[in-house]
Amino acid sequence: MEARTPQRPAISIIIPAKDEAGSIADLLEEINAGPLTEPFEIVVVDDGSTDGTAGAVRAAGLANVRLVTHPFSGGKSRAIRAGARVASGDILVTMDGDGQNDPRYLADLVAPLFADPTVGIVAGQRLRRHDGWRKKLVSKIANRMRRALLADDTRDTACGLKAMRRDPYLTLPFFDNNHRFYPALFMREGWGIAHVDVADRPRTTGASKYGVLDRALVGLPDLLGVWWLRRRAARRPEATEVILERVNE
Repeated sequence: MEARTPQRPAISIIIPAKDEAGSIADLLEEINAGPLTEPFEIVVVDDGSTDGTAGAVRAAGLANVRLVTHPFSGGKSRAIRAGARVASGDILVTMDGDGQNDPRYLADLVAPLFADPTVGIVAGQRLRRHDGWRKKLVSKIANRMRRALLADDTRDTACGLKAMRRDPYLTLPFFDNNHRFYPALFMREGWGIAHVDVADRPRTTGASKYGVLDRALVGLPDLLGVWWLRRRAARRPEATEVILERVNE
């Protein structure tokens, strides 16, 4: 990793937020009161909110919070990429802005990245979900299809809590909704995956941005596209240092 100055955070927590004015300020306070011991910043990406989310972030007045605003919504994957581009930390953590992702898991989430340089991404795996039965059923079917085609060894790629290395993240193929396939895309580049069990909390404000049918209709073409990308990945050579002898000396 690149050397850090004392002012440069090790971790950038990226929060894509659309119409989360009711939860975002409390979430920021919770993160700052949470278990992280490494220096960190929080990058909130207001993805075209119309409810005053950006104003709520500004009103919180927290020194380690940065705000990126989109004039209209570009979706979660674009919001995460926008946050990653301005992030200062070598490690990126993603979490949703609705308060369902619990900040108490943040330290556990980043620990494998500090412990093992071969791990590129740590994926949160939800033990409990506060969704309706239809959404749970569709997710279960989609997860089984994804694991069968991609062999990404990840039970739950839809969990918003993830930690990953910034530099390789920025080299991943980008497309709308690629956040659902981060483990497979990191594996494609030769990185290891780690998992941390987490428990989601019930949403207390706002409304879900995803329905049951739109997840299924969007997810299948994306799944086939990532399957194709995995098949087209060349075998990665190991880098070795060669010292050439000088002649005529």
